[in-house]
Amino acid sequence: MENEGTLAQIGDQWHVRFTRALPHPPEKVWRALTEPEHLAGWFPTEIIGERADGAALRFEFRDGEGPGFDGTMITCDPPRVLEFFWGEDRLRFELEPTDEGTMLTLTDTLEELGKAARDAAGWHYCLHRFDFVLDGRPRKGDDSWKQLNDMYIERFGPAASTIGPPEGQPETS
Repeated sequence: MENEGTLAQIGDQWHVRFTRALPHPPEKVWRALTEPEHLAGWFPTEIIGERADGAALRFEFRDGEGPGFDGTMITCDPPRVLEFFWGEDRLRFELEPTDEGTMLTLTDTLEELGKAARDAAGWHYCLHRFDFVLDGRPRKGDDSWKQLNDMYIERFGPAASTIGPPEGQPETS
């Protein structure tokens, strides 16, 4: 499958990484990463708080799929780096200009290997939706989280799948 995530251990942390070559300029990709009207089409929660280094953030599910949680903005350097704590995880979005548009790298730093397959499936699903938001076209044919999770369990191994979906979250999209 195209655009699959990778898993690597660095020290005592695990990194799930996705890289996407996007045919859009970094400024457009940045808007899709940071503006609420674009986030609503692909990111799992609202991001409430200032887009500034050190700012407190609150993440709320739009349709009450789960409880909200807190985070902190680490780096907001438009249109190059957006990094924040998303609950316990650290999410880092890096944008690099290319001749064809932008290279986007998403790194999810995890404390526990056991949720790597689950989270990789979730971010894979979200990035698939991100492509539709950037292209301004309606979503169709999304992969289900369950299918993606099964694929990542196979790729990353059983130790990466000891923690299932968060409480109250369905196993399918």
